[in-house]
Amino acid sequence: MSIEEGSKYQISQGIQGYFNSAESFTVLSNNGVTVQFKLEDGKGRGAMPIEHLHYLLKKSNLTIIPNKRSLLNTETTEEQIG
Repeated sequence: MSIEEGSKYQISQGIQGYFNSAESFTVLSNNGVTVQFKLEDGKGRGAMPIEHLHYLLKKSNLTIIPNKRSLLNTETTEEQIG
């Protein structure tokens, strides 16, 4: 799974304390080693190794929030197929 700039992630309640009690964050940059992010509601910024982000995704501590563009693209594709 590629981590793209602008991707938004939901933070599970169990680890929100590590993220200033934010419910989600948005990826600002990914240089292949480190991911920089901005927490929702101006609760701060941070960075973590990309391996740790993948670990949190695997443990279901983070969940990607689909953006509206990808939802629209999925709907268009289904209409074209049918």
